[in-house]
Order: sequence, then C-alpha cells, then structure tokens
Amino acid sequence: MGRAEAPCALIVMGVSGSGKSTVAKALGERLGWRFEDGDSFHPASNVEKMRAGHPLTDEDRWPWLNAIADEIARVCGRGEHVIIACSALKHTYRDVLLRGRDDVRFVFLKGTKELIAERLAQRKGHFMPPGLLASQFETLEPPEPGEHVITVSIDETVEAIVDGIVRQLKLGGATPKVLP
Repeated sequence: MGRAEAPCALIVMGVSGSGKSTVAKALGERLGWRFEDGDSFHPASNVEKMRAGHPLTDEDRWPWLNAIADEIARVCGRGEHVIIACSALKHTYRDVLLRGRDDVRFVFLKGTKELIAERLAQRKGHFMPPGLLASQFETLEPPEPGEHVITVSIDETVEAIVDGIVRQLKLGGATPKVLP
C-alpha cells in the first residue's frame, strides 16, 4: 500500500460520548495537525438549549455547521490541515460540511448505545446530558462509503483507534509522531 495524499481536513464524527474530541485530539497529535472541537463553534443559544436537556433542531444546527465549514475552507485555502470533532449525524449535515470538497474525510466512531451510555454516565462537566443520547441515535444516519468516510469501532483503546485511522487513511506509518 502506498502513501496517499493527505486530506486537508478530517472530521471525526459520531454521537455524543463516542470519543470524538479524545480521538480527534490524539489523532492531531499523531499527525501534527491542529485540533478543533466542533462544540466551540456552537452559538451560546445552542449550548444553553442542550444544557437544559433539549435536543437541537436542524434550524439550530445550520449556523453551527456553516461556521465549521467556513473554518475548513479557511484552513484548506491556506494549505494547512485540521482535525475537527463534530457529530455530523445526518447526510445533509455532512453535505454542508463538505461543500462539495473532495479533500475532506470523515472518521465515523461507531459504538453501541450501551457502551456510549456507560461512557456518558462517567463524563463530568460536559453540557450534553446523558438523557439526550437516545435523540442522538434517532438522528444518526450512518455514513455511506461514497461519503469520503472511514469507520472505526470505539471498542478499543484510543491509541489503537488512532493507529487504525492512520492505517485506513494510508498516510504512512502508524507510529507516534515525535514533536520537538
């Protein structure tokens, strides 16, 4: 297997509690790419709505998704790389994020509702309450092969998940990058 050309952006996606931020951050460290948490692009009204236990509507999500897509366009336009943790639960959301680009890849973190519920129950200090997990799974439209996606199971260590992503992206060796 040869080395593939690196996409300018990776979007690590999945339901809340699947490990998007943890995996994306570790992947960024491995590749030497900047990490952005998609949650930081939410307007305050979305955060408050979720904190209050109310699921977001599509109308709530459009400004958030467009802000992330704008950041991807800026980064790619500068010839840089970014990894963004973003739920990207529906096909239409992923279409907004891609904006027709073929230099962006999705990494789908796939796990069972039971495993993710267990992780959410242990998580502290996050605005997304565990009670909204059911709505996340109801909204989830798993990505299809034509959506520039690789799928990985979250039933592994973070290091093993990152190794698998790097292997599937064919970006070279899956050994940790030594930073200066």
